[in-house]
Amino acid sequence: MPYRDQMKALRSFNAGFEMFRDSGGPVTRVKLGPRWLMPELVVTNSPQGGRDVLGRPDTFVDKTMLHREMRHVLGGNLFDLMHDEWLPRRRALQPLFTKKHVEAFGGHMAQAAHAVVDTWEEGQRLDLDFECRRLTLRALGRSVLGIDLDQRADAIGEPLREVLTYIADRATAPIRAPRWLPTPARARARAAAAALRGLATDVLAACRAAPDFDAPLVRALLAAKDPVTGRGLTDEEIRDELVVFIAAGHDTTATTLTYALWQLGRNPQIQEAVRAEVAELGDRELTCADIADLGYTVQVLREALRLCPPAPGAARVAVRDVVVDGHRVAAGTVLLFGIYAVQRDPQLWDDPLMFDPERFRPEVAKRLNRWQYLPFGAGPRSCIGDHFAMLEATLALATIVRRAELHSENEEFPVATPFTMVAASPIWASVCWRRPQTTEYPGGSADLPVSAVSTVSP
Repeated sequence: MPYRDQMKALRSFNAGFEMFRDSGGPVTRVKLGPRWLMPELVVTNSPQGGRDVLGRPDTFVDKTMLHREMRHVLGGNLFDLMHDEWLPRRRALQPLFTKKHVEAFGGHMAQAAHAVVDTWEEGQRLDLDFECRRLTLRALGRSVLGIDLDQRADAIGEPLREVLTYIADRATAPIRAPRWLPTPARARARAAAAALRGLATDVLAACRAAPDFDAPLVRALLAAKDPVTGRGLTDEEIRDELVVFIAAGHDTTATTLTYALWQLGRNPQIQEAVRAEVAELGDRELTCADIADLGYTVQVLREALRLCPPAPGAARVAVRDVVVDGHRVAAGTVLLFGIYAVQRDPQLWDDPLMFDPERFRPEVAKRLNRWQYLPFGAGPRSCIGDHFAMLEATLALATIVRRAELHSENEEFPVATPFTMVAASPIWASVCWRRPQTTEYPGGSADLPVSAVSTVSP
């Protein structure tokens, strides 16, 4: 593959992995320059490669330049900490994100979805991406931070995009300006990071000042302790975790919902199956307890995550010599695993570009190789918030489809990868009511503000 194509593939965190797979097979070595300038890269796009990269203990592989850049800008958090600091942090936070505990702060999504749908009108043309961002931001504010984020969408969305784009650009550049050198991009990123940290600091201060301040996740972080050492988190550590949780909980869930709704708007029979399932639960507001009865809705979301994983790849660095899918890799090599490519590989999936929730019927899904479907990563450093994300997305999707019938206009789903994978342009759909809007739900309605590209194939 020519050098320019290699650079393009590396910066395209989704389709780039397919480019490497198609040109170099399941394991591709990439040299972008002398080793003293940029380490050798090994790109793997196979289930075994995923197991070798993600499934190893962190004494074999650790985080990369991408994560060091993130820490420099946003502080130390579960996503970017190196192993020795990460392990006690993970031990302290893991109990907060079990299925049982996330229900304590993960049940606001249905109410948020009702409030957003209440602002829609019959026949209205909607940008699904914009609406899903409104929705996830509203739920995030109420269930996690205890504040109203409805009027602060731009104050969060824009800084997040600024910071994450800067981090990804620096991490993938073969030559980087030293951090002490002032540049316009660095100044913008620092200002954006300061805004996000300021929000987290304000919420933390409010919790400490008022014992009755309702911020479930913040309260849980304040009480968290490493069960081995008994050490709790400092205010700075809590702030850093809140910032990354805002980032992870906003973009990723919004993209998953947007893609799922777009596919339902193109596949009326699947949309009707979701509607029929949720109709069995009546007209009351959905709760966490209803997830067990929304099996097909969960299948739809899992298929959406297969075709459009918000995190399309994972990166590690080998801290000692390792073997990746039968290939010996030297210490210091950067290891890239293509989640997006594996989840769309025709060698692993029948008709891989077709949207088919039946792939995830329990009796079918159990036959999958556990390393061919990894939307939340895998191994010791898999996403700690996977239960929370699925709970929120399931309640939102079921709530929306029960009330509104959507018809997608876009033939394609254009994506950009500034850091995670997001919609690159508006995703248009029209809305029709399924029934008269007479049911009252807790919280009522709300007046909410309207405020490098590739394409995800169907």
